[in-house]
Amino acid sequence: AARPYIGPRPRIVTRRGWGADESLREPGFVYTSTVKAAFVHHTASGNNYDCKDAPAVLRSLYRYHVASEGWRDFGYNFAVDKCGTVYEGRAGGVAKPVLGAHTMGFNADSMGVAVIGTYSSTAPPKAAVDAVARLTAWKLGLFGADPRAKTTLRSGGGNLYKKGTNVKLNVISGHRDGFATECPGRLLYNQLPPTRTASAKLQGR
Repeated sequence: AARPYIGPRPRIVTRRGWGADESLREPGFVYTSTVKAAFVHHTASGNNYDCKDAPAVLRSLYRYHVASEGWRDFGYNFAVDKCGTVYEGRAGGVAKPVLGAHTMGFNADSMGVAVIGTYSSTAPPKAAVDAVARLTAWKLGLFGADPRAKTTLRSGGGNLYKKGTNVKLNVISGHRDGFATECPGRLLYNQLPPTRTASAKLQGR
């Protein structure tokens, strides 16, 4: 049998670890069938936070997503701070194909990972970019996805692709690839090609 290409599991700070109030979210979990792609985001929040304050930033985003946006839970499946720490986002199990609310039209069969900060005119720290590579090498590997490849997702409806359209996307894409937005910021988006290579290398490809 062919060996599975799965990167080592990174250290992931749990929801309890960052202080998620589990009473805010809807009970239960929603899953999709697989994880074919990872969409990279930035949170469009400040860059001047200390990494020890990242849990507080996540708690604020969580409240915003649930209370203001009306989502069932935190939107992203994972978050990464500028020091390269990975955090569990939406509840339901970090190794499972949890349905997120991160890329309108393409939440099914994908995962969303958000780097805390704004990277339109500020370069993302190397530690954060490296963490995205480590996380995707592991999580995409669990579902047999090659970070260097392309995959096809069916649009659920958004501002770029009509509902039902089959769209060929990079396995590691930016938010803007599936939805008309500045996210994940030009300078983080520009880091996606080397991230695909690094992620695949961590998988042993």
